[in-house]
This record gives sequence, structure tokens and C-alpha cells, in this order.
Amino acid sequence: MAGGDLTATPRLATKAMLKHDSVRDVELLLLPERVVLLNKSGAAILGLCDGSRTVRELVEQLERDFQATDLENDVMSFLEDASGRGWVVVK
Repeated sequence: MAGGDLTATPRLATKAMLKHDSVRDVELLLLPERVVLLNKSGAAILGLCDGSRTVRELVEQLERDFQATDLENDVMSFLEDASGRGWVVVK
């Protein structure tokens, strides 16, 4: 996510899978040999990372979904961290 590119199209890494644990009512990110418990916003961001939306479109959708504004920096920071951890691939 060099330079905060709003036209980049993030998608979940091939090795990653989102799953809802209905027993605990939590969102999980499943990775080889690891499970990450996601908060609501992290799950929402990753749920939109399908490679068909730009970061700008992701931000716009999240602002609508959460009835919020100025989410761009938070989303960019999350995606940079997720990319660094190998959870998402950004093109």
C-alpha cells in the first residue's frame, strides 16, 4: 500500500479465509496454522477485499455501512497492516 493508493484493489490473500463463528458470534480470519479474531470494523474491511473494489470504493462503502465520515486514514492503516501481515494482497 505504498503511498496510500486509493485506486489499489485489495483482495484477501489466497491462504486467508473469513469465517463467522456462530457459536461465539465472532468473525474470524483463518490462516495456515493461525486464527485471528477480528473486531467488527476489521471484519467489515476484509469482507470487502475481493479484488473488485478500489480502496476508495471500500472507504465509501464502509462510510455508508457505518454511517460515518473520514474513515480513509483508518482503512488505509488497517490495509497497510493487513498487507504487511500477509492477510491481503494489494494491486
